[in-house]
Amino acid sequence: MSVRHAVLGLLHQRARHGYELQAALAALSPENWDVKPAQIYATLERLADAGLVREQRGTQVAGPQRRPYELTSEGLTELRSWFSVPVKSSLHRDEFFLKLMLSILPPASSPQGSSRVHSPYQVLHIQRSSLYRDLHELIGQRQDAQLRGALAEELQLEQIVMHVEADLRWLELIEGRLDEMAKKLPTEPAPRPRGRPRKTPSESEGD
Repeated sequence: MSVRHAVLGLLHQRARHGYELQAALAALSPENWDVKPAQIYATLERLADAGLVREQRGTQVAGPQRRPYELTSEGLTELRSWFSVPVKSSLHRDEFFLKLMLSILPPASSPQGSSRVHSPYQVLHIQRSSLYRDLHELIGQRQDAQLRGALAEELQLEQIVMHVEADLRWLELIEGRLDEMAKKLPTEPAPRPRGRPRKTPSESEGD
């Protein structure tokens, strides 16, 4: 979430003060944009220092909290640059996938015994049950948004629902290939010897 660029986008629409910016962010994406007033004002200060926004000219207001800001030409350039690049996904750093791979590793002999902490099937079952609970709740929230006519919230929830449904399909795929995965575990690199490497005979003669 880029509060910086969201503020620039809202100021491109019209001049706003801090409270208006916070309300506009909440209206656009109520599920994700829980931004505190202090964060809005800190962002405005940083943007002003960078020359991307400025106090609206010719406006007389009482108190700094009602001081409207407007976009500068530099801020418009920054906003256009942000719109022109894709959003990077964080799916490649998935804690669940790491947990699943660790559950597939064969247990090593140890003083605590050699039984698995958790089987991969149990890990999948726990994750699937959680996703079904999330899906049920999300569908209810989406229906409520439809009844209220909150289109932005409905579309955002639809996106989340589709992601959860995709995760459930992926879990089914993984479960059908657990045995295959166990046979093709990635090999670990050989441990590096500790200490200084021993000299070869030719190196010893050179001394």
